[in-house]
Amino acid sequence: MAVTVTDEDIRNVQDKLFDWERSENPVAPLTSDQIDALQDLEEEFSKFEFFGDLSISQEDDLHQSALNVVRQSDGDVGKCFVNLLQSKSRIETTRQFLSWYSDVEEELLHEEDVQYTQFMKQLTERKDECTVLLTQIEAALGDLTHLTGQYQSVSSRTNSLHQVSEQLLADQVKLNGLYEEVNKRLQYFTSVDSLSSRLASPTLSVASDAFVDILNRLDECIEYMTVHIKWKESNTYLVKYKHCLSRAIALMRSYVIDAFQHATQQVLAPRAVGGNQTEQLERDTSFALCYGKFQASAPKVKQVIIQIEERVARNQEYESLLAECHHSYFSQREQLLGTGVATAVSELAGQHRGDHCSLVRSGCAFLVHVCHDEYQLFYQFFTLHTPQLTTYLEGLCTSLYDVLRPFIIHINHLETLAEVCSILRLEMLEEHVQNNPGPLEAFSKIAWQLLQDVQERLVFRAHCYLQSDILQYRPAPGDLAYPEKLEMMESIAQSLQDQTPQSLRRSDSRSSIVSVGSATSQEVARINSDNTVEQPRSRTGNSPADLHGMWYPTVRRTLVCLSRLYRCVDRTIFQGLSQEALSVCIQSVASASQAITARKSPIDGELFQIKHLLILREQIAPFQVDFTIKEMSLDFSKMKTAAFSLLQKKRRLFSLGTNNALLEFLLEGTPQVKEQLLDSRKEVDRQLKASCEAFINHATSQLADPVLAFLQKAQVFSSMSAEVQNVKLSQQPFAQPAAVSEIVAETKRLIKAKLPNVQRSMQLYLANRETEFILFRPIKNNVLALLARLEQILANGGYSAEDLLVIACPTPEQAAVLLSSASLMPGDSVREEQLDATT
Repeated sequence: MAVTVTDEDIRNVQDKLFDWERSENPVAPLTSDQIDALQDLEEEFSKFEFFGDLSISQEDDLHQSALNVVRQSDGDVGKCFVNLLQSKSRIETTRQFLSWYSDVEEELLHEEDVQYTQFMKQLTERKDECTVLLTQIEAALGDLTHLTGQYQSVSSRTNSLHQVSEQLLADQVKLNGLYEEVNKRLQYFTSVDSLSSRLASPTLSVASDAFVDILNRLDECIEYMTVHIKWKESNTYLVKYKHCLSRAIALMRSYVIDAFQHATQQVLAPRAVGGNQTEQLERDTSFALCYGKFQASAPKVKQVIIQIEERVARNQEYESLLAECHHSYFSQREQLLGTGVATAVSELAGQHRGDHCSLVRSGCAFLVHVCHDEYQLFYQFFTLHTPQLTTYLEGLCTSLYDVLRPFIIHINHLETLAEVCSILRLEMLEEHVQNNPGPLEAFSKIAWQLLQDVQERLVFRAHCYLQSDILQYRPAPGDLAYPEKLEMMESIAQSLQDQTPQSLRRSDSRSSIVSVGSATSQEVARINSDNTVEQPRSRTGNSPADLHGMWYPTVRRTLVCLSRLYRCVDRTIFQGLSQEALSVCIQSVASASQAITARKSPIDGELFQIKHLLILREQIAPFQVDFTIKEMSLDFSKMKTAAFSLLQKKRRLFSLGTNNALLEFLLEGTPQVKEQLLDSRKEVDRQLKASCEAFINHATSQLADPVLAFLQKAQVFSSMSAEVQNVKLSQQPFAQPAAVSEIVAETKRLIKAKLPNVQRSMQLYLANRETEFILFRPIKNNVLALLARLEQILANGGYSAEDLLVIACPTPEQAAVLLSSASLMPGDSVREEQLDATT
């Protein structure tokens, strides 16, 4: 196809070519590489004037060089130049160029569309193949549609057959279920006749398995009828079943009661033959016959009773039947053992007449054994506990209470009451009952009631004992023979020591008293050994007064009484009794101290009181109780004031309003309740302190009485001389140097004569070096203080040096040496320093 190119087209092409090569905003800008390629081409073309003058070889070389240069460039322009060079045709005019350019452009377009053309050709081939395949698929789908229709027709017919079959099977199962359910329900109605006939059978045994099946069936039917009580004729059949149950219960009741009565008759038959029931009871050791016959019938009877106990929760009639069985059992056991146990306890009372402790111990042991046997025998028949067992055992134990209580309320001895209390509390309640709480529940109640009666009697007798034997005690002459008793015991101990071998002798003669008797804590330990009271370590030493037999009777009785009461009564009761006991004991010791003071000397009386108060304080320490009690009292002091005020306000007795005098008297004169704490320990300490102070004052008076009298006169003189000027003590007749010298000499003589006696008395009564030093130190300090005060008065009394030499008043150092030399205690100063360091 020829292409016509006009001049206008050429101009347009030229304009466009010009636009391509504009310096500013060219239409087809060239890259730097392309520009470099064109410059290289221009340089190559400039070598030749025209293509026509070139030889063929030169043209080929030029053509090949241009191709190499252009191939390095990019874009359509490069391709055009390549085509231009490959064409080897001469382009002389613009038309030729445009024609060549059009051909090149078509050729380029064709080359670009080659792959698409080939792909389109492949698609056309695939389309033809798919058309053929689609035709074949449509033919196959037609065949399948025909087959599907035939299959659905056959399947619908088959499913309908299956559905009919399944419906028939479901109807059959439903009918069978209804048949079984109706038959099951009808069994509860049709069983009444068979059960009634089986219960009426003369061969039916209550202890057989068939009877258990009858009971189970009756329980099921009664429960079913009770649940479906609204059904027609349910009430009628329920009455029938209950009637059958009543017959079955009657059979069981008759069987169990007959078994109990038969066992009882077997036990009583030999007794009737023997004649005397008591003699036969003695021959049957531990009532073996009473238990053997019952134990023989226990296995069969227990099978029936187990069935009853298992059904107690189901029906009230079973509960009533079980209660009747319990009542029958206990009535038969009461018939066998009631009289026998009472007779046995009475015989024990006759055997142990006068020995209350043995009676209580043997009677309680007998009842414990009976309770154990009865408890075990009961559970050989029954498995469930019943309160009737405790009531029955309490009835048996009551016979012991009835026998023992008359003896208890007539016991007067505290030791016997304390022993009985220990037997009941420790042996019975804490040992037997705690180890066997179930079998001995009834016995524990009776034992506890007996214990309370014994404690009540013990407290009453303790009050009487404290008043009669302690507070109102009248001492015999031998009780107040102090210090003769102590000296006699010391001489006995010394003689025993002299008879012992030399290797066994002790350095301190006072320690040998231990060979004669026990010390305080050892004696009290023997007293309290039965009560397991923790004993303190002895702090009183080994003295004749430490011996239990050397204690003042009221002190010994008080401690024995407290030791007996400690484990027998409650803590609060013991605190009140201990308060009263210590109070009356302190009064008794004080009274005895006064008697010894009147008979012998104040020193002996005070040391006697100190010693026994120390014993009291030491021996009450093991009792782990608070000796403090509260005492309530009424304060009537305000009533007295209000009464006087009422007398002064007579005119306002019947006045109205708040000024009524009678109303004020009632409001202001009401007695107040005061609470006061009484501490026995503090009272003992207070009395001990007062006794020690009295002893120290008496001892000081014995050793330095002349100096003390002189100091009192000097004090009176100093108080009188304050009004008179220039009056000196040395000018007074009683204070003359010779008189004062005689006072000092008399004091020294008294110290040397009396001090050993004082210390000897302290050693004899106290026999404890620490206690002796504690009491002797203030005596020594008092004497030294009196002598130091005398020295000071003499120094300020206007005495000359010659007068002071005549008087010869010892200095404190000399007085200390004098006291040490007159003392019986070796190493006083060293021991006092050690005692000061420890205290």
